[in-house]
This record gives sequence, structure tokens and C-alpha cells, in this order.
Amino acid sequence: MSIESISTPAQIAASFRAIHELRPHVTSPDQLVQQVERQFKVGYTLVGIREGEEYVSVTGFRLMEFLAWGKVIYIDDLVTLPEARGKGHGGMLLDYVRDRAIEHNCDAVHLDTGYARHLAHRLYLNKGFQFSSHHLALNLRSK
Repeated sequence: MSIESISTPAQIAASFRAIHELRPHVTSPDQLVQQVERQFKVGYTLVGIREGEEYVSVTGFRLMEFLAWGKVIYIDDLVTLPEARGKGHGGMLLDYVRDRAIEHNCDAVHLDTGYARHLAHRLYLNKGFQFSSHHLALNLRSK
């Protein structure tokens, strides 16, 4: 089991089922490819763990700087398909992101998580993350 960079349209499309699990508003591989390619242009990185022809666990993240937090890696997306959970994929991906943050001399790794994602919370807390704030959003368009 190894972590692969996901950068080509075919690789992005192979991550669709996993991404769709977390982001159901992304409804097709083509839509995902277009969105991820736009995000690549602003520093998004996508990596994953493949089983067979598709990625069963993926994470997307960005190197950023904030007045509030300093230099951080922000994790936009982290998901493992239900049938692949419990194999350590999520932990491996979090370790990978942490290692990239250390390489880039970051102050922290940040992410947002939904209130009801209790299994994910357990993983994050076991990896040393702490609950530190509430994230608020003002939606300007309905989805």
C-alpha cells in the first residue's frame, strides 16, 4: 500500500468514487477533473491510495499562510470509501500531510470537519489534532 500523487485527468477520474463519498454535489468524473484542475492552479495537491483501478482513500490539501495561524497545510478533503475503512488509509494520509508540513517548515496542519463525523474525529484526535474553533460560512448561492 503506497501513497500516489494524483495529477492526470485519468488519475483524478479514478478518485471520483471516493471524492463523491465526501462531496456528493460532485456528480461526475468529468466535473471532478475540471474542478480539481482549476484548484491545481491555486496550489491544491491531491494524493491517494489505490486498490485496483481506483483510489479508495484520498486527501487534497494546500500550503497557505494566515495571520491567525502562520504557515500551514490546510486539508480540504480527506475520505476513505466505506469498504476500505479500518485499514489505516486515513492515518497514512494524515501522516503524509504532516510530513509535507514539516518539510515546508509549517507551523501547523489545519482542517475542518463536520459535527457528526465521529469516526473521523476519533482518527484526528488520535493523530494529535485538537478542536480549536467553530467554522462559520455565509452561503451566497444554493447548491
